[in-house]
Amino acid sequence: MKKLGILALALFMQHIAAQSNRFVYQVTMKPDAENKSDIKTENAYLDISAEKSLFYSENRYKRDSILQKAFQGGGGRGSISREQMEGVRTNINYSVEKDKANQKTIFKDRIGRDLYSYEEDRPLNWKMSSETTKIGEYKVQKATTDFGGRQWTAWFTTDLPYQDGPYKFGGLPGLIVKVEDDKGDYSFDLMKNYKIAEVATLNQFGNTLKVKRADYLKQQAKFKTDPMSFMQSGGGGGFPAPPMSGGRGGNQNPADMRKRMEERVKEEAKKNSNPIELQ
Repeated sequence: MKKLGILALALFMQHIAAQSNRFVYQVTMKPDAENKSDIKTENAYLDISAEKSLFYSENRYKRDSILQKAFQGGGGRGSISREQMEGVRTNINYSVEKDKANQKTIFKDRIGRDLYSYEEDRPLNWKMSSETTKIGEYKVQKATTDFGGRQWTAWFTTDLPYQDGPYKFGGLPGLIVKVEDDKGDYSFDLMKNYKIAEVATLNQFGNTLKVKRADYLKQQAKFKTDPMSFMQSGGGGGFPAPPMSGGRGGNQNPADMRKRMEERVKEEAKKNSNPIELQ
């Protein structure tokens, strides 16, 4: 009996150790350079396991689930209502995965039908400060860095056994509880955390194209000027429209579809003229 008890305890401890943690951040953004009063706020998840971490939008995860169910049910995107898609709109269409073993940060973002993936090639050079304070229940310490054309201030804690943070941020001797740029355009604030069975698996519609960061930026710029070329080329059976679209069922005139798509992408580009990375 005693041996069985010890075995049960060992298995329980192994199960606990294998679990992952989900940290929920509130992301506040001012994506429109011409209208800084247009403030967007949404939640994003940072899932952390022993091997890796994954940062992604809560709404992106919900949207992918809706699409997956529609495709599995045979209805396709046409079976999804505009209201369903409007309810899960997101300004965080990207995901960031950090591979702990290889010390690599992989950024993924959709352009048209396909998913573009690149390895971040710029190290984060933090300047540590002796300044400390308390945010919520955590004692935090200050650190600053220049990244992507912005100056960032982070507050990290060693109260939790993680050295990670939202977006591409990490490399500090603790978990980042808050990080914001000096212009107040972007901020990530830890709201809560809880145990999960494993790091989420995001749906990968279309092809995944591994490119250099410079090539991704070129393709992103090209998409803004000629979005339909990305819809008509690329992997078949992929995601039939970019993530910002609301979705609309029924048959549509191809010329009208093209015009609406181009107008929508240009409008989205205007509303996202103040990206998190300026360079």
